[in-house]
Amino acid sequence: MGKNGDAGKPKHASFGTHLLAGGTAGMMEALTCHPLDTIKVRMQLSRRARRPGERPRSFFRVGRDIVARETPLGLYKGLGAVLVGIVPKMAIRFSSFEQYKSLLAKPFPSPSQPGLPSPTGVFLSGLAAGATEAVLVVTPMEVVKIRLQAQVHSLSDPMEIPKYRNAAHAAYTIVREEGIGALYRGIVLTAARQASNQAVSFTAYTYIKQLVGRLQPERSELPTWQHMCIGLISGACGPLSNAPIDTIKTRLQRGDPSITGPGAGDAVGQAVKRSTTSGWRKGVEIAAEMFRKEGFPAFYKGITPRIMRVAPGQAVTFAVYERMKKWLESQPAYSGAEAQYEE
Repeated sequence: MGKNGDAGKPKHASFGTHLLAGGTAGMMEALTCHPLDTIKVRMQLSRRARRPGERPRSFFRVGRDIVARETPLGLYKGLGAVLVGIVPKMAIRFSSFEQYKSLLAKPFPSPSQPGLPSPTGVFLSGLAAGATEAVLVVTPMEVVKIRLQAQVHSLSDPMEIPKYRNAAHAAYTIVREEGIGALYRGIVLTAARQASNQAVSFTAYTYIKQLVGRLQPERSELPTWQHMCIGLISGACGPLSNAPIDTIKTRLQRGDPSITGPGAGDAVGQAVKRSTTSGWRKGVEIAAEMFRKEGFPAFYKGITPRIMRVAPGQAVTFAVYERMKKWLESQPAYSGAEAQYEE
């Protein structure tokens, strides 16, 4: 992305720069915001609203209950799966976004910035980047993460053994019992969520950043706190636009809760063999059942912690990415590699 929206030939960063800057940004985002994601998943999986007269728990209460029942480490369930996938995820996100921007600069040229795409081009670039990361990295990572987060067990009781011990064990168990295809359960919904998220986020970030830059012509670049504020605003837009997709996806990727406990391998295998329902049709069935039994508000379960997770997460991601990218570009080794890249 150009600095402050300056016109002129856009500067290309190497894949290594996107890998290191994006990976570092993603790791910081995960460490900072993962507890809110765990609370969001528990709220989305909750079916308390089905019981007459019983109100859904607030996200504060859900978080408190997790800490009381499972210790504070319970808020970090599934973090291993996130950290393993975050480096390639962010590398793919930023590098593919820049690549799609370059490809769309000709069919969707910016009237005021030669060599850059129009707002439509930026939106489509974010859409494609989100779908790309969903297919290559996010879907299997989400399946493993959600299975780990859905487990309710105390981390302080060594006698209470969960079905999935860690991210690697969860991935192995899922593949052994349900087949490799289970890691891609909900891929269409995941791609739809990631695509809409990145389309809105990148578009908002790009043009708010340009606007803020034009309001401060004396600055050669924006300070970190302004990158964080812009990322916060752009990050809050996505969850509001695709909350129903995210809730349905979470329930689909969790699998059948009646057969995910310890020792349920045979039951899982039999259920998978019996199932001939496609992921898309299953998603429609889940949506219909949610609406019938829990009402329309069920589609927005976990929206508060999700916004609190995604918005500051985007703030951290963009701020760290911009600073890391700038630092890498200032290194002598980078300058030589960049010159070779431009040739």
